Amino acid sequence: MPENIQLLSPRLANQIAAGEVVERPASVIKELLENSLDAGATRLEVDLDAGGTKRIMVRDNGKGIEKDDLHLALARHATSKIHALEDLEAVATLGFRGEALASISSVARLTMTSSRDETGKGWVVSAEGREMETQLAPAAHPRGTTVEVRDLFFNTPARRKFLRTEKTEFNRVDETIKRLALSRFDVSISLRHNGKGVHNLRGGTSRAEMERRVAQLCGPAFMQNALHIEMERSGLRLWGWVAEPAFSRSQADLQFFYVNGRAIRDRVVSHAVRRAFADVLYHGRHPAFVLYLELDPASVDVNVHPTKHEVRFRDSRLVHDFLFGSLHRALADVRPGAREEGEAPVAAPQVTGVAAGVFSGQERMPLSSAPSQPAPQAGGFAGQNHGQQYGQQYGQQTSPQRIQQQMQGYGELHKPFEGGVQEAPATAQTAGNWSQQLPAESESEAPPLGFAIAQLHGIYILSQNEHGMVVVDMHAAHERIVYEQMKTAHAAGGIQAQPLLVPVSLAVSEREADCFEEREEVFTALGFVLQRAGPETLMVRQVPTMLHGAPVEQLVRDVLSDLLAEGSSDRIGNQINEILSTMACHGSVRANRKLTIPEMNGLLRDMERTERSGQCNHGRPTWTQIKLGDMDKWFLRGQ
Repeated sequence: MPENIQLLSPRLANQIAAGEVVERPASVIKELLENSLDAGATRLEVDLDAGGTKRIMVRDNGKGIEKDDLHLALARHATSKIHALEDLEAVATLGFRGEALASISSVARLTMTSSRDETGKGWVVSAEGREMETQLAPAAHPRGTTVEVRDLFFNTPARRKFLRTEKTEFNRVDETIKRLALSRFDVSISLRHNGKGVHNLRGGTSRAEMERRVAQLCGPAFMQNALHIEMERSGLRLWGWVAEPAFSRSQADLQFFYVNGRAIRDRVVSHAVRRAFADVLYHGRHPAFVLYLELDPASVDVNVHPTKHEVRFRDSRLVHDFLFGSLHRALADVRPGAREEGEAPVAAPQVTGVAAGVFSGQERMPLSSAPSQPAPQAGGFAGQNHGQQYGQQYGQQTSPQRIQQQMQGYGELHKPFEGGVQEAPATAQTAGNWSQQLPAESESEAPPLGFAIAQLHGIYILSQNEHGMVVVDMHAAHERIVYEQMKTAHAAGGIQAQPLLVPVSLAVSEREADCFEEREEVFTALGFVLQRAGPETLMVRQVPTMLHGAPVEQLVRDVLSDLLAEGSSDRIGNQINEILSTMACHGSVRANRKLTIPEMNGLLRDMERTERSGQCNHGRPTWTQIKLGDMDKWFLRGQ
C-alpha cells in the first residue's frame, strides 16, 4: 500500500465523484432532467430499458449546447450556472455543481447530441469511461438535447452488483420522475419502459391542470381528500395540497415538499409537519401532502449534500414556525361545513369485512358553507334536561379553574345507560314524530350535519342532512369538543405552576447545563423554574401544576436533548395536552348513554363550531356521510 501522497488519475477522480452523484439509474435520470429544466425545456421524454441499467435516454426541447461547449459539458467542475461566489450563495437553478455528466460518463457509455439550430443541424459527443477523452461529430437533431446512457457501471462491476432487481430500479426511477413532475407543472413529461408507455403528463399552469397532474401521480383519492392552502408571511410563501387527517397512510410514501422548486428532505420541515398533525392523526399513521415553500434563494443553502436532497435554512426557527402555524391553522379550520361548495369530498374511513361491500360508497361530503346558526330551542343543547346542563357548563367556558367543576358537573351525563341498546327516547316531543324537530327552512339551509333522527345502539347518532344520512360516533365527537374547549380555557388562563417543597437535583452534562442557560426562557414560558447549581447540576424548583406527579426529571432531560438536537422542543406542551386529552376522554359522553333529540342536535351543532372536529383526540374519525344516491343504489331505486 503506497504511503506517499499521490495525485489521483482523472478517471479515478471521476469515479470517486460518481459515487457521490451516481448511485443507480434513478440518480442518473435526476441529474439529466434537472439539466434539461435548467436549459429551459418545456417537454421531456424519458425512455428506459431494464430499469435503466442497460439504457437511459432523456430528450428535451431546451436551448441546446454550442458545438464548442460540448466537450466542456463532460468535464469536471465545468458549468454555465455559477460564475462567482455571489452566484453560489443564491443558487436559483437545480443543477450547478458541474459534476453530473462527467461522473456519469466515467461509469457508463454516454452519448450527447445537441442543437441550437432550428434547421436540425447539431453535434454529437461521446465518452466511454476513458480519461476525459471525447469524440465530436456532426449529427442531425432538432433544437434541444438528447443524452443516452448505456451499460451503467460496465467498468465498475463492484458497484454494479449493488443494483437491485429491474422492478426495484424502475420503481425508483418512477418516483424520481414523479417528484420532478410535481415540481414543474408547466412541463410536459413522458416516460417509456421497455417500449411501453408509463406516463404521458401534459403541462399546464391553471389550478385545475395542476390538480389533474397531482391526481395522476398521487392518486384521485388524495386529490378528493386534499385541502388547497396558500399562506404568505415574512417573505415566506407556502402553497399546495395537504390531505385531511382522515386520509392518512401507513407509510410516509405520499409526502412531497419543495423549496424553491427543489424536492428536499429536511428535519425542520418534518418536525413542523409532525407538530401540525399531532392532535388529529391516528397513532402510527402518516400525513400526505404536496407542498411548496418559496423564499429568497439567499436565505437557504442548497449545496449541503452532493445529491442536493438536503438544504440548510438561514433562519430555521422562522421557517419552522411559519410551516407549523400555516398547517396547524389549515387543519384547525377543517370542520363540517367549512369547505367551499363544490370542493372535493373527504373519503370515509376504510371498512373491512362484509360491511365493506355494502358501505363502499360512503363518503364524508363537502357540506354547506353557510355559517352554522343556533339551533331552535327544541333542537339544541340549549333545550332541557342534560342539554341545558351541557350548554351552561361547556358552551361558554373560559376559565381553566372551572375545568374540574365542569368535569364533575357532567357526572350525570356520563352514567352508563343500564337498559343497554336503545333508540332515541320517546317523549312528547319525539315519540313517533321526530320530524317536528326539523325547522321550517328548506333543506339547503339546514346545518351541515343536519338534524338528529335517532340513536343507534347507544353509540352512534343518526342524522339527516341535504346529502343523505350522517352517522356520528358520539363519544369520539364529544371527546374532541371537550378537548378543544379545555385547551382554549387552559391557554386563556396561562400555565398554572407550583413550587416544589423539595427541589429536584439533576445531574447533566456541562453542554446540557450551558444549553439551559442559553434557552432558559423556554422552560420559564412553560411554567418551569430551574437554576444552575454547578457546572453539571441543575435544580428544578417549580413545575406546571398539571404535571404534578409526572416524571419531571426525564421530561427536563428530553427537552434539553431536543434543544441541543433541533433547537426547539414541544415535549412539555405535548405532556400537558396528553393530560387534557385524558381528562376530556373521561369527561365525554359514554357509549350506552341515552341522549335526547335536543342533546343530539346540540352535539351536532357543537361539532360544526369546533376545530378539528373530524377526528377525536386519538385521531379516530368522528363522523361519516352516506349519500342518498348510494342508498338508492343499494335498493336499486331508479334502475
